[in-house]
Parts: sequence; structure tokens; C-alpha cells
Amino acid sequence: MASVSYGPEAIVLVLAAAGGVGLGFTVPVTVAIAALLAVLVASYRQLIAAFPNGGGAYAVARARLGQRTGLVAAASLVIDYILNVAVSIAAGVAALTSAFPALLPYTVWICLAVLAGITALNLRGIADSARAFMIPTAIFVVGIFTVIVAGLLRSEPLTVTETTGVAGNVETVGVLLLLKAFSSGCAALTGVEAIANAVPSFREPRVRNAQRAETALGVLLGTMLIGLATLIGKFALRPVEGTTVLSQLTEASLGHGIGYYVVQFATVVLLALAANTSYGGLPTLMRLLADDNCLPHRFALRSPREVYRHGVLALGVFAGALLIASGGSMNDLVPLFAIGVFVGFTIAQVGLVRHWLLTRAPGWRWRLALNAFGATLTALASLVTTAMKFTEGAWLIVLALPLIVFLMERVRAAYAVIGDRIHLGEVPAAPCARGTVVVVPVAEVSEVSREAISAALSIGTDVVAVRVCPAGESPRAFTAAWAAWHPGVRLVLLDGAGAGLASVLTRYVTDQLAGRRVVVVIGEVEPGSAWQRILPNHRGDELDRALRRTTDAAVLRIRLRVGGSPVRTPITPTPRTAEPPTRSDCAGR
Repeated sequence: MASVSYGPEAIVLVLAAAGGVGLGFTVPVTVAIAALLAVLVASYRQLIAAFPNGGGAYAVARARLGQRTGLVAAASLVIDYILNVAVSIAAGVAALTSAFPALLPYTVWICLAVLAGITALNLRGIADSARAFMIPTAIFVVGIFTVIVAGLLRSEPLTVTETTGVAGNVETVGVLLLLKAFSSGCAALTGVEAIANAVPSFREPRVRNAQRAETALGVLLGTMLIGLATLIGKFALRPVEGTTVLSQLTEASLGHGIGYYVVQFATVVLLALAANTSYGGLPTLMRLLADDNCLPHRFALRSPREVYRHGVLALGVFAGALLIASGGSMNDLVPLFAIGVFVGFTIAQVGLVRHWLLTRAPGWRWRLALNAFGATLTALASLVTTAMKFTEGAWLIVLALPLIVFLMERVRAAYAVIGDRIHLGEVPAAPCARGTVVVVPVAEVSEVSREAISAALSIGTDVVAVRVCPAGESPRAFTAAWAAWHPGVRLVLLDGAGAGLASVLTRYVTDQLAGRRVVVVIGEVEPGSAWQRILPNHRGDELDRALRRTTDAAVLRIRLRVGGSPVRTPITPTPRTAEPPTRSDCAGR
């Protein structure tokens, strides 16, 4: 319902190009949108009954229209969730700057601060409470109806906002202008599918309660849209730079007193809640897609706080990019919003048409006719919206939608290859032991080397320590220290002149140990405090990446944690007989 804060304004911005004559069409255009809303509500009541497990367009498409169409529906939902965050935050900040114009120059920074706050709260894990959401929603709805009733009872507005800073060439009212206004106002319908997505969250009887909620949403939203449109025509309002249309209507009906600020703050809070709902929806959708092998499996992982962290972060990053690119302008983002929504509407209703054809449940003929009619209307609306808004940024959605589908198909194909390679779903042969050589890179005789070699000896008996000799360094000092220690494992010296540690070691594993199972044990120092983590050279990270990328060796990283009071553990010689080092390329140095 928060969409009434930007839906009517999107209509007015288009019709204002034709002056007062154009603004006179605000009510007819809004009535047409309300009629489409009624069709959508009736259609989605059928969807709730047919698919009571939720999922909306994605569930319908996946079940009735095939995997690829399901991915198109999922891609449209991904776009809508991201745009919902950006549009809701931008609209909320617009309501705030309308009440406090001094904040207008800081619009982008306020948008990003609100986005960061919502993202941080969701990363920590917050439970959505229906009861908590009811209070600001009720205040908002009561406030909007108060504005409508008070405005209808007044013969003239209490406050008139000056229209300075708004200029433009006056156009004639034509079919294209009306279609453009209709497509802009359709952004107010973006929340119709939300209830169908969340049917399992309702109390029993879930289907009946969800259908009642869908009807209530349609009645309230349609009434508010038509009521606000009537006031726009009655007060002859025009778009004003830095002030929202809802702000102007509230001032005209209630004045600039406490009632005005209650409505504005209720709008800000409700829009923040509307943005927050995407943080519950998109990470869950991405988890479903990850379970279907259409997104990386890390999107299905939950943090200790039961949060899909990667989905939350992805949503915050993309929404932030949109807010920065648009300068936090609600009116620049709204035209992008409706396209993906109507693609989802169309797919859901086409899926229902196929559903009724397959199931032929009681009353299937009139249900099929209703969904076919709705699918036709929403398909036409999506085409009109795309055509009218293409040069205003809709091209971005036209490119993003197939790109997201393509990327998800690539991910699914990659997982299919991996599944074939590891024979997923098949009973593997019995495991068998193979000769394993354990390689321990050593840089110095120290406690780190001792821990790494101890771990290596715990894995296998064939252990070899490898040292890459830096250019210009004599190996004599190191071999002497090694002989004094004599840990009882073979030492191989490799020439590191002209090459790095990682490349020399990976070449040794590939050339000298080909055909054997290799385990590389990397010993590292783990500083005890956060700031000390910048002190180690992190060569272990470089070596780990190189080995995993170019060899089949298993990599084991042993970390020796240090911190607090230093404790020196003397290295005592062991009674084992030292083995002479095997000198490779640096033997003659």
C-alpha cells in the first residue's frame, strides 16, 4: 500500500507536460489502473487457491511452464526486489525532504545511510512481526483516508505550494501521452503479488485468509488511488521540485500542522518497512534458486544468526548502485519498477491458464477465461510500459532480464558438469589407499616448521620438506640449521631464481610427483590481535591459490596462533638420524 506515495505522482509528472488540460485526465487514467488492479486481485485469488504453498510467479512457471520460463519469472522477481528497495528508500527520503527541505541537498547520502542501516539490521537477523507492522500501516492508511476525506470536504486548499522551478514545453493530450501516464501509474500495482508469495505465513485456513487479505489490499489500494487522484484534480496540483505530490495533498487538506507531519512520518516508516520486505523475500528466493542449482550454493548458506548473508549483501550492493546512479531520485527509479512486475504478472497468469487446462477442476472454464483475460491485459501493459519508458531507463531492464536468465542457465550447466564429473547420484566404488607423499614448504627452522612437519607425519610416512632458495642466498646456513635440528624428514632444495615461491613449488609437484596423491601442508602464523594480521606476508594464501588452480594436490593449512606474552619453546634435537638434503637446482650454489 505504500505505493500510493509514488504511483499518483508518476501519473502527474507525465500529464503535467500537457498543462492543466493534461492534469484533467488524472482521474480517468487512475480509474483505468484501478480496473486493472481489480482484474489482478481476482486473478491472484485464483493463484492463491491453486498454489497454496506460495512462491507466486516462480512456483507457477516452474510447475506449469518449464524451467526456462521459471527462470524468467525468477529474474523478474530479482529485479523487482532490488528496485523495491531502491524505490521505497528514495520515496521515503523524498517524503522526509518534503517535510524538511533543508535536507534536500543530502538526498543521496540519506538514502545510502537508510540502506546501510536496513542491510546491517538484516545481517544481524531481525524477525518480521506482523503485529509490529500493523501499527505504522494502520496509521498510514488512516492518515491517507483522513487526507482524502478532509480534502473532499474543503472548497479550497488550506495551503498552496508555489510551483517555482517547474517548467517545460506544453504538449497536446494524445493517446501516447495517456499511455505513458498509464504505464507510469502502474508502478502502484507492484505489491499485488506479495500475498501470493507468502501464503504459508498465514494462519489456518491459509487460503481463505490470504484471499481475504488480497481482496482487502485491492479495495484499500484502489480506493486510495482514486481518492488521491480526485484531490489532485480538485486542487489542480502540479509537480513541484523538491516536494512530493502526497506532501502537497496533505498540506492542502490538513495544513502544515501536526497532521501533516504525522502523515509524512508514517509514509517514511511504511516505505522503510516496504524496503525491508525485500530483505526477507530476495534472499529466500535466491536460496530456492541455489537449491535448484541456478545460483551459487553459497546463497543457500545461513549464518549463525539464521540469515542468508550473501543474499542480503547482494541486495544491498545492487540497490545502493541504483540509488547512486539515480541520485536518489524516486521519479527516475519508478519507471523501471513496473516492467519486471508485469512480466511476472503475465507469466503467473499464463501458468494458471495451463494449470486449469491440465487439472480441469470444478469451474475451470471461467477461471481459465479470467486468467487469460488478465494475462492479455498485463502483457499489453508490459509492452506499453517498456515502449513508453524505453528511453527513460527501461532499456536497462530489457537488458538485465535476459542477462540474469542467461547467467542462471550458465550456473545450472556448470553444476550439471560438476555432477557428471563426480558421478553425483551414483554409488561410488570402494575407497582404496594410494601412496601419498606429504610436502611441507619450509622457510626457516622454527616452531611453525615443527608444527607443519608434525601434522605431515600424522598424515603419512612419506614426508618431504621443500625449501625454495631465494635468488642470491646461499643454502649453507639453512642446511646447517636443518642438520642441527635433524627432524628426520627428507629436505629438497629448489632454486627460486627468476621465479616465485608458488610457481617453483607447483612445478615441483607437477613434474616430480606426477601420478601420486600429494598433500601439501602449509604452516602459518596466526596473530592474536586484529591489527597484527597485517604483519605476516600471507605467502600461504598465494601458495594455496596456485596449488588449487594448477595441481590436484590437497592443501592443509596449519596455523600457529601467537599473541599475548611471548612463550619461547626451545627446539630440542630428536634422536632420529638426519637425512641429507636432496639438492635440486641450487645444489651447486
